[in-house]
Amino acid sequence: MKKEARVALRAQLYERARRADLGLIEAVRMMRKIAGKTQAEYAQLVGVSPRVLIDFERGVGNPTVKTLAKLLGPFNLELTVRRRPQE
Repeated sequence: MKKEARVALRAQLYERARRADLGLIEAVRMMRKIAGKTQAEYAQLVGVSPRVLIDFERGVGNPTVKTLAKLLGPFNLELTVRRRPQE
């Protein structure tokens, strides 16, 4: 991914996080792409097992809050609670 595309994706990530319009799995995938890392490389960067990240991105993992904080850390994001939109 070119630098300009990563910069644009980073801006999109932060804007969507500000609007609370971004799920955890999608956020982690976006951050990994912005960083230009494979799943194994991003897992090593944040200090978690590659299997934990792979399972999480597939939607079958059950990471701890501490692990989620590690995944979000490089982009200075944190877990939060928000009300679900009315359908």
